[in-house]
Amino acid sequence: MEKVRLGIIGMGNMGSGHAKNLMDGKVPEIEITAVADRKESRRQWCKENLPENVKIFEEGKDLIAAEDVCDAVLIAVPHYQHPELSIDALQHNLHVMCEKPAGVYTKQVREMNEVAKKTNRVFAMMFNQRTNCVYRKMHELVTSGDLGAIKRVNWIITDWYRTQSYYDSGDWRATWEGEGGGVLLNQCPHNLDLIQWICGMPSKVQAFCHEGKWHDIEVEDDVTAYLEYPNGATGVFITSTADAPGTNRFEITLEKGKLVCENNVLTLHELEVSEREFCKTAKGGFDKPPCHVKEVETDGLNEQHVGVLRAFAGRILHGTPLVAEGEEGINGLTLSNAMHLSSWLGHAVELPFDEDLFLEELNKRRANSKKKEHVKELVLDTVNSYGSKQSV
Repeated sequence: MEKVRLGIIGMGNMGSGHAKNLMDGKVPEIEITAVADRKESRRQWCKENLPENVKIFEEGKDLIAAEDVCDAVLIAVPHYQHPELSIDALQHNLHVMCEKPAGVYTKQVREMNEVAKKTNRVFAMMFNQRTNCVYRKMHELVTSGDLGAIKRVNWIITDWYRTQSYYDSGDWRATWEGEGGGVLLNQCPHNLDLIQWICGMPSKVQAFCHEGKWHDIEVEDDVTAYLEYPNGATGVFITSTADAPGTNRFEITLEKGKLVCENNVLTLHELEVSEREFCKTAKGGFDKPPCHVKEVETDGLNEQHVGVLRAFAGRILHGTPLVAEGEEGINGLTLSNAMHLSSWLGHAVELPFDEDLFLEELNKRRANSKKKEHVKELVLDTVNSYGSKQSV
């Protein structure tokens, strides 16, 4: 196999964006051979914009079942369908690239992961922010152990500003039945993946998710969450789609220093001696450990979606590493589900939480979800929502 033949299921904002990147030759080892979308308007766009030899389907399942059409699929449909279509594709012996989030609730994603383990197909998640040089460097510095154990984590990520028009652009958006959540499930899967990738999983979560606080929507658009880690470290995660101007500041305090990621710059405040050691041995009550501040050099690379797809092709064709294994998608979703469940119940939840209880609570909200009327369907250009920025 010289190239991976790819089918894209879902030709909305993200699917069409991936298609444009591939048609521009940004991923030479992948070619589009099939697409699927339930909307006639999107199938018409495909006829007008994709090469003539690309096969067009209405249903993703029909694309998956078609013989000798593709070697792999990229799933970019509404969230509830991610596990269902991933499982179907894996069982049809296709490689799978799944857009974020892995699903809406961990119980369905756990089933998807079990199926993936039983196949020899490549299963990957579209966690494009893991390609960002600053986050890669943070991961390297924290997991190396050179800065000691984590003591505190703070991430305020409110540069996800969205207008009411954005939420009105699709009948599935910002509804419990159509999307399954708001800012945590749509914008923040990247951040929730990164915070666990860099800092590990917390053991307890307490969150306050404000639903429709700033927009006419059913789901959350403003969240403040408290995290507790197994080693006693604590954290705060704050996000919203209504702050203008927003903030993206990710700060990790460790025993031997502090990392601050803001405005695409990573700064290290490095202590000459561990704070724990200094605290116990210093003679003066107001003494502080000597600290040196420097900007951390990175390789400057930030390939985003293109980098993830290049790695996907590389794994299929050459056995090289993925940016993110598909099975890892459950980790960030676990955080999202825990935050929702904590807010719904009004108290902290331990991880792992009761997945059946979460699904029960989610289904209560799905049952009362209101179908949008008079929706003006729009496909939005996502190019300016990522790239050199820290968020997507």
